[in-house]
Amino acid sequence: MATKSLYDRLRYDLLPPVFLILFTAAAQLLALTGNPESTYSPIPSLFAWQVVLLFFLWAFLSLRLPASKTFEGPVAPATGYIPIYSANGLQYYIVSISAFAAIHLYEPNISIWIYHDFSSILSALNISAFLLCFFLVYKAHRFPESPKEVIDDKLPLLYQFYRGLELHPRIAKVDVKQFTNSRVGMLGWAVLSVAFAVAAWQRNGYVPGSFVNAALINVYLMKFFYWETGYFNTLDITLDRAGYYLCWGCLCWVQIFYTFSGYYLVAYPSQCTTMESLLILLLGLVSITLNYIVDRQKETFKSTSGSCRIWGQPAKYMEVTYRETGSGDLRTSRLLLSGFWGVARHTNYVFETLLALAWCLPAVHYGYPAFMYPVFILVLLIHRTFRDDEKCRSKYGEHWTQYCGKVP
Repeated sequence: MATKSLYDRLRYDLLPPVFLILFTAAAQLLALTGNPESTYSPIPSLFAWQVVLLFFLWAFLSLRLPASKTFEGPVAPATGYIPIYSANGLQYYIVSISAFAAIHLYEPNISIWIYHDFSSILSALNISAFLLCFFLVYKAHRFPESPKEVIDDKLPLLYQFYRGLELHPRIAKVDVKQFTNSRVGMLGWAVLSVAFAVAAWQRNGYVPGSFVNAALINVYLMKFFYWETGYFNTLDITLDRAGYYLCWGCLCWVQIFYTFSGYYLVAYPSQCTTMESLLILLLGLVSITLNYIVDRQKETFKSTSGSCRIWGQPAKYMEVTYRETGSGDLRTSRLLLSGFWGVARHTNYVFETLLALAWCLPAVHYGYPAFMYPVFILVLLIHRTFRDDEKCRSKYGEHWTQYCGKVP
């Protein structure tokens, strides 16, 4: 048996248990930190299970609507498999947020209940996510969508659990990653931000900072659901496997870490004045608009095969060739050189980071606790740029080097 390198030992043996313990514990610790009145119980309350399971059921049913439009995702290079996704994201978001608002007419205290029981809700999410990840490992070994899609199942079992084995697993005809990442992860973030803003209002009276936080998050996430099909072309879907790293991250980590600024503002009300809150709102809306324009330029360029105008001029691009993974067939692609994509390769990440900073600014008087998310997202996006560069360099070879010489 070959001796493992230090890198392999760190990657396969050390990293998974450290991350499992660190992030799982950190999620529960954040729930306690954000609410000083909260207590931890490993056994979720009945209310917590009702919230989580009803939410899961609603997310699942949204992907099984018979009349829903569908979208074909990118072809999996190794297998030729074409994943099929539901394309009703914006309708799902609007109906869900409207339904949550309507629930307050029947039960006005639902948001404050969610806030007070959030640690228990997180425990239920943790248990559910771990059970799902265990099942995904079992499924990959016993009945994968495609045996060719499964990465080396001889890797350490804990690494399989952490990283995942299948790229596009489905359960009861529902794509697992669309369910965890989009329908639960992103919508949970949206609903919780609203719940915490309402809870802050009920607890502290009208404080504009909390509503600015929830408004910016929801405008951003409404944009996400409007372009949900575009998300299926990102690294989360085309490269990352369905395991703890991705599925637990969306089911649990997103729900506490991404919402933490709003959660924190319930116990520690924003001290920003109305004018300061409006300026923060303006900064956030400008960031969202610029982020939208960057994404729109790329989507328009792709949908028209380069036959479009950007900033009033015909789109410029590099035409490159590459070999299709698996078949080895020669393909042609176009790399955009116009608009924001001619200024830098990831200006969308700049505006996304500014937005993350904006919706945390209502808590600026309390120091670093509420600003962990923008720091985290900055590190995450920097890491993602390196992953994207590695993927494109492997795909396009020398052509990518030439492109990087034109666009920094």
